[in-house]
Amino acid sequence: MKINNPTGLLITLEGGEGGGKTTQIVRLRDKLTAIGKDVVALREPGGTTVSEQIREVVLSAKNAGMAYTTEVLLFQAARAQIYREIVLPSLAAGKVVLMDRSRDSSVVYQGIVRGFGRELIDQLNDISTKQTVPDVTLLLDVPVMTGLARVADAGNNNRMEMQGTDFHDKVREAYLQLAKGDTSGRWQVIDASKSVDEVEAAIWQATQNIFPSAQTVG
Repeated sequence: MKINNPTGLLITLEGGEGGGKTTQIVRLRDKLTAIGKDVVALREPGGTTVSEQIREVVLSAKNAGMAYTTEVLLFQAARAQIYREIVLPSLAAGKVVLMDRSRDSSVVYQGIVRGFGRELIDQLNDISTKQTVPDVTLLLDVPVMTGLARVADAGNNNRMEMQGTDFHDKVREAYLQLAKGDTSGRWQVIDASKSVDEVEAAIWQATQNIFPSAQTVG
């Protein structure tokens, strides 16, 4: 596998709603810490004072009428801030950076599903990340109705989660399309319909070729 970041390592967790990214990023952080890695776990949008304020605006259910162009630029603004403040300095310091969503979310949600086009979103991503690409992307794939049922059970729908089933079907299809078309080897598709522990085990298995010492941790 080609490592894009010569010092640190950037691992992103991607996927539609209800895939369990928030839970799994914590478990992966804890396991990597246990084998001696210096780990930073982040979420997008968010992670800094500025980015968390943007998150509140872009995901608030009160802002259902937000223009798609506004959505595109707000996500990129939040990303530019977290990369400048945390991601890039952490990678330069040789740390493992785990991210709950990053540039591929914008490619899927805004580039493909919203119709802005992959080329434009990739250009914006390159600006906001200073051309940083994940070394590993774990796609937590879950059937749409399963994921939405999990979100409903959690009882805290945000603006993106409130989109119709057709929207979420397109999101899932777009993610699988990206993973299938990958030629870099960075995408790993994880069946996130399984139990939390089974998904954790699958993620850990997927990291063992990157972290050989992971094999010593159950």
